[in-house]
Amino acid sequence: MSSLPKVKLYGATRCHKTSYYKGLLDEMGQSFQFLDVEENEDFAEELKSLYENGKLNFPTITIGAKKLRNPYKEELLKWLNKLIA
Repeated sequence: MSSLPKVKLYGATRCHKTSYYKGLLDEMGQSFQFLDVEENEDFAEELKSLYENGKLNFPTITIGAKKLRNPYKEELLKWLNKLIA
């Protein structure tokens, strides 16, 4: 039994781009975990650890080990189809 990669959305509730990705993933019926980096320091540290510069680069979407920083819709769909479909 293979397990599907987990989809995580690192962002902030107040961020319009984060809201866009939340809506897009919901619309697609894609389950994901939303990690608010402004409300939870552990989520912020987790996001910082993904980047060499150690900054809060959000929104960032991870699909398993694949990291997408503010991707175009087409790029996000491509990786979801490649890694989850």
